[in-house]
Amino acid sequence: MVSEKMYEKLAELVVKKGVNVQEGQPVLIRGSVRDADFVEKVARYAHEAGAKYVSVDWRDSELTRMSYQYDSIEVLSTVPQWMYDKTKYLQDDGVCMISIASEKPGLMADIDGEKINAANAAYYTKMADLMAYSMNNIGQWCVIGVPSKEWAKVVFPDLDEDEAFEKLGDAIFEVTRVTEDNDPIREWEEHDRELIEHAKKLNEYNFKALHFSSELGTDLTVELVKDHIWVAGGCTTPKGVFFDPNMPTEESFCMPLKTGTNGIVYASKPLSYNGKVIEDFWLRFENGKVVDFDAKKEKDSLKKLLEFDEGSSYLGEVALVPYDSPISKSGILFFNTLYDENAACHLALGRPYPENLKGGVDMDKEELMAHGANDSMQHEDFMFGTKEMNIDGIKEDGTLVPVFRNGNFAF
Repeated sequence: MVSEKMYEKLAELVVKKGVNVQEGQPVLIRGSVRDADFVEKVARYAHEAGAKYVSVDWRDSELTRMSYQYDSIEVLSTVPQWMYDKTKYLQDDGVCMISIASEKPGLMADIDGEKINAANAAYYTKMADLMAYSMNNIGQWCVIGVPSKEWAKVVFPDLDEDEAFEKLGDAIFEVTRVTEDNDPIREWEEHDRELIEHAKKLNEYNFKALHFSSELGTDLTVELVKDHIWVAGGCTTPKGVFFDPNMPTEESFCMPLKTGTNGIVYASKPLSYNGKVIEDFWLRFENGKVVDFDAKKEKDSLKKLLEFDEGSSYLGEVALVPYDSPISKSGILFFNTLYDENAACHLALGRPYPENLKGGVDMDKEELMAHGANDSMQHEDFMFGTKEMNIDGIKEDGTLVPVFRNGNFAF
């Protein structure tokens, strides 16, 4: 059972290790009104860490749903200037950002997808030049989750509300490495060291491409950009501040060559996208682009994802996650990408992380694209790793090196 002490530990963890707040640095917290008590804890630890000030963006998923239900596409497609100005002001002031997830998966299932797409397209277009702040790790950012009864009932539909909430809470805190008696900051430091070692080995091999195969039928080759960098176990800002953007994290990730993916991939877990849950889907790639696809549930949502912009049907990330990761071992499908992507190898459609290319964080969009990077206004992860997944690294001379065997690292 999750105790008040554990919530305190999680709040301290996300401030001191997640974003690693620096003296005199402003903090922005994005959280639901239902999580007000936890947001207050995070804010207190941020102030105690020396934050210049703490700003909170309050959210309410039911009110958001009402907006999609009742507002016109014209209204939803209008992004006020003050929203842009506020974000730019915070970024110019060196803000670090904490996002707290607790939303109900599938909340937007009956909402017109055209409205959701129109609102997202307008927002991403308006904020396009501000996205580099987090994508390039100019400032620290971290995403964590806390349990909610609405979320818990989706994950554990056969349990009553209180039991489901308790079980989800136990799972979230366990995979985030927070217990009643441990020191989570120390455990995260050790975990980061282990992940960094995996990335170091992958970088030493300097593979040209990776070939994936699984019992689901995946047969996919992903070519990597030249001068790629595998990253794992946290990120570092240009000022040298180390932080952990995702809690939990189990991945080593890299940048695919935009035109270098070929074959078919079968998703191993559902994808929650824009409040809708896409299930049992596959994608076929030719020269980097998705040329065919299908899904047993929410195929139209998958179509909208792939057609969001020119780059959303190409890959921006490939990530390796051992099948024996703590999240996978839990046997729980969270219906939340933060957790589910760290239970299995995954790919991301859309925008890449510039840090995965040597010198990438100092490149503009055109320079990144000239090096083979994709470009998109979105970045959507989906899971395809399985218990029997095998991965071979392909070197420049064609030599094959076993990377994964039966779902786990072979070295």
